[in-house]
Amino acid sequence: MKYIATSASAAILALAVFNTDVLAESHEQHQIREVSQQQKGFPDSMPRFVYDSGLTFEYPDAVRGIYVTGHSAGGERFETLLDLMDNTDLNAMVIDIKEDHGYLTYVPEEDSPFYDIGQPYIKDPRAMLETLEEHEVYPIARVVVFKDTILANSRPDLSFQDNGQVWANGREESFVNPFLKEVWDYNVEIAIEAAKMGFKEIQFDYVRFPEGFETRDDVLTYGTGDYTDDGNDETNERVDAVTDFVAYASEQLEPYDVDVSVDIFGYSATLPEAPGIGQNFNRISENVDVISSMIYPSHWTSYFGIAKPDLEPYNLISEYAKVENAKLAELEDPPVSRPWIQDFTASYLGAGNYLVYGPNEVKAQIDALYDNGINEFLLWNAGNTYTGGVDYLP
Repeated sequence: MKYIATSASAAILALAVFNTDVLAESHEQHQIREVSQQQKGFPDSMPRFVYDSGLTFEYPDAVRGIYVTGHSAGGERFETLLDLMDNTDLNAMVIDIKEDHGYLTYVPEEDSPFYDIGQPYIKDPRAMLETLEEHEVYPIARVVVFKDTILANSRPDLSFQDNGQVWANGREESFVNPFLKEVWDYNVEIAIEAAKMGFKEIQFDYVRFPEGFETRDDVLTYGTGDYTDDGNDETNERVDAVTDFVAYASEQLEPYDVDVSVDIFGYSATLPEAPGIGQNFNRISENVDVISSMIYPSHWTSYFGIAKPDLEPYNLISEYAKVENAKLAELEDPPVSRPWIQDFTASYLGAGNYLVYGPNEVKAQIDALYDNGINEFLLWNAGNTYTGGVDYLP
């Protein structure tokens, strides 16, 4: 990894243990002065600092979760979603904390550096988490990373520019630059705040360059930070930057007793890597506790020999799971696999190309995961309206 951080806690510990000043040797001598002062009598190993939010959440037998927007978490729909948790075998919520435009879904304290990007969707995040604790719902904070129109427009130097203007895709979304450590720290600090609130997992989404970046790389203006002139071609540098961010974020979050997960395009597992967007499935997986591939049948083309994947939810998910299992088997310490699956109808595909997704179609995807030894999943519905009557267990 190109960036290696020395934590403040390590520095403080070193000062406490040695309690001595080390005089600098001259540049010419190139030698280290031995310190003769006696080391204090601390034990050989000391417990590392772990932040305690005061809330208690047990990891479920297996996470079976849903996506929840800030509006839903802070509005009337929250009670409906809690009822869904209470009356089914679902047990987790992935809740937007930093959403797709770059806003926080709550308003932090006025002295917070993120006060200006806070939105009052979740009026009292702590009270919400206490409610989840009471209902034994496992809380996961979703933090959208490099898709961030708000930060891009306020800090064009951290974004990609086209003829002096912040570049935006066809949906008027802008991205910030994964090469720049200032962008990393911005998002890691938000993740740390979520951990302090009491969330037990941080899920990073949009951990990538914009789609099709390789086709516009030559026309956009942007910095490359520590990745300048390192001898790698630009393709490898994108993969390095994204992987290094994940490793760095995981390291910085260690004292907060949270798991780290990353959302990733499903097709990234079917390729050696996806260099255009900077995603390498195995390299990212090596640095997280959970990997969540987005494998909605509607989002695939004719992969795996399935001409119309949305019509065959079981077969599509099963074929994908075989590929992912083989990729994760290459790793010495693989993360938990917890894919995102489809709980919505993709009518935009046109007549004859989609199914109306109800209990049978949702269950088919879940069964395909179980049949391939994958026991965790997350349901995606952008409006948070989830299908009733689904058996979520094997």
